[in-house]
Amino acid sequence: MTPFAYALLALTPVASVFIFLVFLRWPAKRAMPVAYAITALVALFFWKVPGRQVMAATLEGLVITGTILYIIFGAILLLNTLKGSGAISTIRKGLLDVSPDRRIQAIIIAWFFGAFIEGVAGFGTPAAIAAPLLLALGFPAMAAVVVALIIQSTPVSFGAVGTPILIGVNTGLKGSPLVSARLETLGMEHLEYLTHIGARVGVLHGIIGTLIPLILVSVLTRHFGAKRSWREGFGAWQFALFAGLAFTIPYMLTAVFLGPEFPTLFGSMFGLAISVVAARKRWFAPKEVWDFPPREQWPAFWMGTFNGEVADGRNRMSLARAWVPYLLVGLCLMLSRLNFLPIKEALRSWKLTWTGILGTNIHASAEVLYLPGTIFLGVIASTYFIQRMNFAEMRIAISDSVKLLIGTSVALGFAVPMTRIFIHSGVNTAGLESMPIVLAETVSGIVGQGWPLIAPSIGAFGAFIAGSNTISNMMFSLFQFGVAEKIGVSAAIIVALQAVGGAAGNMICVHNVVAASATVGYAGREGILIRAVLLPMFYYVLFAGALGFIAVHWLKL
Repeated sequence: MTPFAYALLALTPVASVFIFLVFLRWPAKRAMPVAYAITALVALFFWKVPGRQVMAATLEGLVITGTILYIIFGAILLLNTLKGSGAISTIRKGLLDVSPDRRIQAIIIAWFFGAFIEGVAGFGTPAAIAAPLLLALGFPAMAAVVVALIIQSTPVSFGAVGTPILIGVNTGLKGSPLVSARLETLGMEHLEYLTHIGARVGVLHGIIGTLIPLILVSVLTRHFGAKRSWREGFGAWQFALFAGLAFTIPYMLTAVFLGPEFPTLFGSMFGLAISVVAARKRWFAPKEVWDFPPREQWPAFWMGTFNGEVADGRNRMSLARAWVPYLLVGLCLMLSRLNFLPIKEALRSWKLTWTGILGTNIHASAEVLYLPGTIFLGVIASTYFIQRMNFAEMRIAISDSVKLLIGTSVALGFAVPMTRIFIHSGVNTAGLESMPIVLAETVSGIVGQGWPLIAPSIGAFGAFIAGSNTISNMMFSLFQFGVAEKIGVSAAIIVALQAVGGAAGNMICVHNVVAASATVGYAGREGILIRAVLLPMFYYVLFAGALGFIAVHWLKL
């Protein structure tokens, strides 16, 4: 069999996911088990990977799945707890009166508040939270979802306290002999190299993401204004650029100097604080207030099945008390991640480890106390008393969170093991490199030195088909690393381009689109939404590719 034929076989697992999800329109919980089976069969019968290796990779994947689900459950439970206590309703009302201009409202709520939710929760929750807030302000259902999806870009790579980097890229690269050899040459430890990649992700996002608020308001006025005009969006350019910089400057600095846990959290908190003040004082505000046309003129496809404020439970607290849980999450995460404090070492000292799974060279571990899910659960316990909840409210929050987790667990429970088989396929009797490396060898031979231009597209493709930047990074980080090694450019920058592209792919990620649509009664029209955000997604991917090409070929970084 020729090398090209093996490359096509190595592409089969990824292509199968794309075919099942996009062309056949299967749900992920149905598509991923089949894709897992195809990957296992390719590994067993073409790569001739021992069955024990396939099973060990599967078990490692299930351990990783457990850690991801733990984070997701904590994040979703926190949100549902705040809905039950009435805090979300209070927070919403506090955001309604910031500015009468719809463009500024969209920036404040989607770009900043949505980014904050991304920083603490991730996994598609920002779009599902920001969209109802915008609907409550009087946005059409379609506009609310489109705006909420566009911001699923810059904040994503450091969402859920850095999960796409710390778990996604980390899992994708960890254990590879190719990566280990390069780190030995560089004189770096694995965690140090991961931070090195994260800093480059932050700089790339910071440059590209500064224009996202301007693109956001321009898409808003073009699709939902009476004049259907891009120009009306550009009319808010001063506030949009101010908002972009207010987020991306602290975001970049945090990525470079503190690591991948905090950029989105710190950027959103700082930007939200100063932008709300600026909006209230009308600093950088456009001369004319922009609004949607009268509701009676709205086309039917703008509207969902409901267009009023969504009740979030009782409302009986001050705005300050409503925000306390999120402030506690930010504070606890920060204190537990700072290297100069003893807390980090203490939390990481307790670890569940499974070495040599089934007698192979595959290992799995989980630092349970250090995971963000533990912090979320601790804050939730505090919230129960701080916001004077009762047992019935808490029971509903837990029940709703568990229901949401069931579908996700099936999809992830097959997606993550699939990626681990994909990555560990280098242990075989066919004399082949692992599937990502075989792909890298073939693709690098075709694209060559132009690879940085299309590296972000691979990340976006992965996020689109897998439903997660984290999973995209798991699937393709080693592939991207291998291409960089083959063409002789900085692997850190190429892997960073993968992470940036994966974040951009979240704009059109099916899971995010479905979740956000459901919150405003807009389900069943996901294709319309994806088409509306394709232009911002292409901007992100193409700009990232151009920056990557300049960085590795002109600046020689």
